[in-house]
Amino acid sequence: LKILIYQRMWGIRRKPSVAGCKFIFSRSRWKEADAIVFHIPQLRSSRFPPRKLPGQSWVAWSMESEALYPILARRNELGGVFDLWMTYQQDSDVWCPYLEHVNVPSLQAVPGPKCADVSTVAVISSRIDQSGRTALLECLLREMPIDSYGKLFCNRPGGMKAGRAGKLAVISRYKFTLAFENSICRDYVTEKFFDPLVAGSVPVYLGAPNVDEFAPGDNCYIDASQFESPRALAAFLLALAKDESAYARYHEWRSKPLRRRFLRNLETARVKPFQRLVDHLRARQSAKPDANAMPNS
Repeated sequence: LKILIYQRMWGIRRKPSVAGCKFIFSRSRWKEADAIVFHIPQLRSSRFPPRKLPGQSWVAWSMESEALYPILARRNELGGVFDLWMTYQQDSDVWCPYLEHVNVPSLQAVPGPKCADVSTVAVISSRIDQSGRTALLECLLREMPIDSYGKLFCNRPGGMKAGRAGKLAVISRYKFTLAFENSICRDYVTEKFFDPLVAGSVPVYLGAPNVDEFAPGDNCYIDASQFESPRALAAFLLALAKDESAYARYHEWRSKPLRRRFLRNLETARVKPFQRLVDHLRARQSAKPDANAMPNS
């Protein structure tokens, strides 16, 4: 198979690797491609090829939410343009959950000591906000002490090393991590939810209304949307931080079998998205009738 990546995701140069498949990046070679992958958030910056060739598959690819890119909510309407969808949405042809760096041992490890001076940490840098997270964080900062390492309301400049490892090392020292998505959409559950679980912190989550479908165990997070006000949420967190036995119950799931649904999700994520895309394309090809086959007599 030849697959043309029509837009590199945000310019990232990393090239997928799948056995028996060649990835190309030059748009002028669109006629050679068995499939063309379009990065939905960058469609406006590039034109489509002149036409779709017979037998060629067009793939819509996005890890961003439909709140930011409403085209993702028009899948039925755009069925004549895109043959396959490769997104965070669970009913996509190729589902891409944010589970690439999650594994069972990291979730079942005993959390390390919570040695930070305060109980809660925030690491939010992007100004993109379709969820109300900026206002919520601002209100919480007035109600309780929070160490903020991100660019948004930063009060701990230079206190965290770059990269995911640096982030995990920092948040592991806190009882709670504010895990606020940039938008609220079904299935849009990102590393903001999973990183605290891996690090041994309890996520205080604002985001997907069906986040519980992604949880590895019972009572493993706090849903910020269930509180009537930021003040009520802050009061709950401050009281919970002082009650060691009540706080420990938010980690009891780690010593129990993980949810079957979550384990199935992990199993899916073990196979890289582009490998699953190639498998899907090959299945589509094998399902097509052979133009050279003799008709039944």
